Amino acid sequence: MSKQAAEHHQKAAEHHEHAGKHHREAARHYEGGDHEAAAHHAQSAQGHLHHATHHTTEAAKAHVEHHGQKAKAAGK
Repeated sequence: MSKQAAEHHQKAAEHHEHAGKHHREAARHYEGGDHEAAAHHAQSAQGHLHHATHHTTEAAKAHVEHHGQKAKAAGK
């Protein structure tokens, strides 16, 4: 796996972890009746998931580029 792909996978994992923390906080605030704070954490979780998806896409691109280069070199 290319170093670039691995870095994107790591970033995606980090964003998923942060999203999970925000979802837990949203649940805690919702149960406590603080719907404004719950909404804030839910929105933050959504942002982290968006970033995780971006890094997942970039990792896939890096895989294709890396393996495409290997395939071209092997075919020569």
